Amino acid sequence: MSELALLPDAEVARAAGYARQALAPATLAAYAADWADFEAWCREKGIAALPATPVTVAAYLATLATTHAGATLRRRLAAIGRAHRMAGHPWLGSHPALRDTLAGIARQHGVPQRRAAAIGTAEIRRLVATCSDGLTGTRDKALLLLGFAAALRRSELVAVQREHLTVTPEGLRLLIPRAKADQQGRGAELGLPRGKTPETCPVRALETWLQASDCRYGPVFRKIDRWGTVETAALHPYALPRILRRRLALAGIKASGLERLSLHGLRAGFITEAYKAGVRDEAIMEHSRHRDIRTMRGYVRRAKLVGESPAGIVGL
Repeated sequence: MSELALLPDAEVARAAGYARQALAPATLAAYAADWADFEAWCREKGIAALPATPVTVAAYLATLATTHAGATLRRRLAAIGRAHRMAGHPWLGSHPALRDTLAGIARQHGVPQRRAAAIGTAEIRRLVATCSDGLTGTRDKALLLLGFAAALRRSELVAVQREHLTVTPEGLRLLIPRAKADQQGRGAELGLPRGKTPETCPVRALETWLQASDCRYGPVFRKIDRWGTVETAALHPYALPRILRRRLALAGIKASGLERLSLHGLRAGFITEAYKAGVRDEAIMEHSRHRDIRTMRGYVRRAKLVGESPAGIVGL
């Protein structure tokens, strides 16, 4: 008799529940969709999805070569691998059939990834200038300024609670209970001083929104219905891109080249502006909660791509 058969169902279910919490909900949802797609493909071909041979998985990835980005293919592979490991089947993600197939797809069909354009201080000023439409504008202004000044991710921004904020004469302390790179839930606390310009001060904008929305506890950024009533539930993460798109359109801001405008641009913009202002890497990483300096320096490299290019000192 196996050890699993000796354990009460409730305890097995509890352990499975904690195992599901090892990944963020968005990641789990993406993996579930990826696995469902692979299963459907296997059913159509009349072959087993679990366990699947590396050659089968490689053939599946090859069918997506011209329609899906390399990052999506790698996530599909991760989802398939996770399903096998969770079911107790051996899995080798570095198998030559998988590794070489992905390398060949990248070589033949790979295109540069569209990165988030940095939304810097100049763009922030233009965005908040559009926020004059009453209660909605008051909320959006606070949201944009806090997201930029605190270098927040989308999930962190919608998760801000009134209990996480401590306003002081000098500025604001913001508690982030859990972040992307903080899977153990240790939390992080950020400090935001009051801005030099009242129109772009994140602390003042947040104070104005808290007073206008009468937010005393719970989610800070909430939906406003058509009658101008502030609801009690937090904004959904997918609402934030719509808010940003509207403000970008009103401000007349457009991306160029291979870049795209997204909420991540607030975070990228903060890192870019901090580097230009001479802030040390360590201080930027502490504020942005980056664990990998290579990731953070990716933003820095783009910031100095033109201004510090060797082409500028060859006498042209």
